[in-house]
Amino acid sequence: MLILVLGKGKTGSLVAEVARERGHGVRALDINENPHASALTAPNLAGVDAVIDFTAPEAAVENIRAVLALGGRIVVGTTGWYSHLPELKSKAQKGGALLYGTNFSIGVQKLFQLTAELAKLEGYKFSIDETHHVTKLDAPSGTAITLKEIIQKAQPAAAVPIASQRVGDAKGEHIVTAKSAYDTLELRHNIGDRRCLALGAVRAAEWLAGKSGVWEFREIFDQL
Repeated sequence: MLILVLGKGKTGSLVAEVARERGHGVRALDINENPHASALTAPNLAGVDAVIDFTAPEAAVENIRAVLALGGRIVVGTTGWYSHLPELKSKAQKGGALLYGTNFSIGVQKLFQLTAELAKLEGYKFSIDETHHVTKLDAPSGTAITLKEIIQKAQPAAAVPIASQRVGDAKGEHIVTAKSAYDTLELRHNIGDRRCLALGAVRAAEWLAGKSGVWEFREIFDQL
């Protein structure tokens, strides 16, 4: 495969590295090389099997629009843009493919499943704590929002407060707490190396090859 990586930050650089390790051809653009998706033209996307985006929310929206307009396939690890999701889903119906996720760590996907089980408990109050690096733009994190949605799907009336911290170079920690009058349960996931995010994104791009449509990563990760 030929993969185009958008974003040369900490995670984007790892995505390019992991993709090469898995035998793929890789091109990469940072935001200065692709202002307002201007580099995502038909000639530049010719031969590209999948685009992987780890940029910023506004840039991601422009990149998704451009890739889908050309019938391309894009994996989006950027969060904070989901208010545009209905519009972008409609664009994907006209051709191309979009695979997005609030977290591409396989461990976090298991956390989502375990949280769904935990949320079935009656008589417990739920809360979420998340910690990321100081340069993360969105708070709460997309992962924390997903965890809250999972809990509220099981218990629609539940109030699920989210506490967000931005500390140093923290790679990402999420804690789901269920507390009753008698005991406390915790589910915790802590990223020790961003490589787990990069690997999940590359595997997602491999899965997306040859497909058209729209998927959230947690819908398909069992197929990887």
